[in-house]
Amino acid sequence: MQPSKTQVEETAAFIRKKITQPPRVGFLTGTGLGSSTRGIVVETTLPYSQIPHFPVSTVESHTGQLLLGTLAGTPIMAMQGRFHLYEGYSPAQVTFPVRVMQALGVKYLIVSNASGGINLNFSPGEIMVITDHINLTGKNPLKGPNEDDWGIRFPDMTQVYDACLGALVEKSAKSAGIPIRQGVYAGLMGPSLETPAETRYLKIIGADAVGFSTVMEAIAGVHAGMKILGLATITNINNPDAPEKATVEDIIKTAEKAAKNVNTLLTAVISSL
Repeated sequence: MQPSKTQVEETAAFIRKKITQPPRVGFLTGTGLGSSTRGIVVETTLPYSQIPHFPVSTVESHTGQLLLGTLAGTPIMAMQGRFHLYEGYSPAQVTFPVRVMQALGVKYLIVSNASGGINLNFSPGEIMVITDHINLTGKNPLKGPNEDDWGIRFPDMTQVYDACLGALVEKSAKSAGIPIRQGVYAGLMGPSLETPAETRYLKIIGADAVGFSTVMEAIAGVHAGMKILGLATITNINNPDAPEKATVEDIIKTAEKAAKNVNTLLTAVISSL
C-alpha cells in the first residue's frame, strides 16, 4: 500500500514551516556515510522522531535526523540514515521520504550506500557510480493503486540513473584524484549477507556490487520524475572462490573512511547543477 497523500502533505507542510527556501536536492546517506553531509550549511536539524508520519531508523550508524540547509549554495534536504525492508518496513514506508521530497519540490535525488563488491577489479573504499540496478527484493513501492499526482502507472526504467549526473561525478573525481568506478547494483532484501553461491549468481547476472537499499528509493524517484544519482561505496569484496567473513563493524569503518570522498563529489556535483 502506498503512503497516503494526506500524510505526505502533512509531513511536507511541517517541514516547510522550518525552512526559508524549498530544497532542490534530496540526499540519502548509507551505512557509515552520515558524515558525508559535513559540507552542508545547516539551517534546521530535525530528528526523525519529531517529524509527523516519518519512520525511525533502527540501524547502527544511521543517525536518524533530517538536515535542511544549503550545499554549494543549493537548497538541500539530507537524510542521515534511511529505512530498509529488512527492518520490517514496507516499500511504502521506505520510500515515504522520497514522496515528501517530491511534495517539497526536489528535482534531484542523490542516493548513497555501502555495498559489497562483486566485481573483483574493485577495491574496498572505492566509489561506484551506479549505472543500473537489479531488483531482487521481490518488492516494489508502486504496488497497489497508483497516485496519479505522483506519477504514471507504468514508469519507464530504461535509464533510472541520470547519465549527465554520472558524468559530472567522473569529471569531479578526476579533478580531485578520487578513484571512481561504474557498475550495476543488485538490491537484496537482507539482512543476512550473501552466500558464496549467491555471490556467484549475482556475478553471472551482471552485478558489480550488492546491498540492501537504494532500489526502492530509486523506483519511487523515477515515478516522481526526479533525476537520480547513485553512489555505492565498496566496503568489502565478495569473492565466491575465496570467501572471507564480513562484519558490520568492518563495513562501517570502511564506509566512514570513504565518506570524505563522497562529500567531495557531492559538493562538486551540486555546485555544477
